Amino acid sequence: MKILLIEDDIKIIQSLRKGLEENGYEVDIAYDGTIGKLLARRNDYFVIVSDIIIPGINGVQLCRELRSAGISTPFIMLTALGALEEKLVGFDAGADDYLVKPFDFLELLARIKVVTKRIQSEPVTANVLRYADLEMNLSTREITRGSQRIELTGKEYALLEFLLRNSERVLSKVDIAEKIWDIRFDTGTNIIEVYITLLRKKIDRDFPVKLIHTHYGVGYVLKQEA
Repeated sequence: MKILLIEDDIKIIQSLRKGLEENGYEVDIAYDGTIGKLLARRNDYFVIVSDIIIPGINGVQLCRELRSAGISTPFIMLTALGALEEKLVGFDAGADDYLVKPFDFLELLARIKVVTKRIQSEPVTANVLRYADLEMNLSTREITRGSQRIELTGKEYALLEFLLRNSERVLSKVDIAEKIWDIRFDTGTNIIEVYITLLRKKIDRDFPVKLIHTHYGVGYVLKQEA
C-alpha cells in the first residue's frame, strides 16, 4: 500500500518513512503542503499522513482542498495541538483521524491499518436507511435530511450508518469504538464525543427536531424527541 507522508521536520519524516517501509508500505514524501497537494492529486494513495503546521498550504487547508476536489483518500493529521477545538477544525475539514505529538510509532501503524481496512470495498446494494426525515442511500452514499443534502467525512458517515442501523437503541462508547474504530474503548480519549459533536452540527443544528441524543453515563441514541 502506498502512503503519502507530509512533514517539514526532516528527522521525523525520515524516521516515519523508515518505519513504514520496514512494515511493507511504499512511501512518498513531501516537505510542504503545496508539493503534498500536487502528489495527492497526481497519484492514488491508500492513506495521506500530514502534519498540520507545514509550509505552503497547512494540513487543515490541504485536507479541505483535497475533499473539495473529490479526493476521498483517508487523511490522518499529525499535530502538537491537542485541544478539542483543534481536533474539531481538523475533522470538519475532512480528516479521518488525528494523532497528537509525541506519539508512539505503533499507534500510527494501528491508525493506518484501521483507516485502510475501512476503505476496502463492500458489496454495493440499493439499500436506503431512513429514520424520521433523515435518509442514507448506501449505493450512492448520499445523505439527506428533508430536502437538504448533507456532506459527511468517511468516519462521520460510518458513525451515522451505525446509529441508523440501530435507531432508538442506546449505543455505548464501547460499542461505537469497536465498530467504527475497530479498537477497544480508551476512557482517556474524547474522540467519540468529538465525532458526535460534528454529526450534530451537520444533522441536527439546522432542524427543530433533534435526532442524536446523549444518555449520560451510557452512550448515544438516534431517536426523535418525544
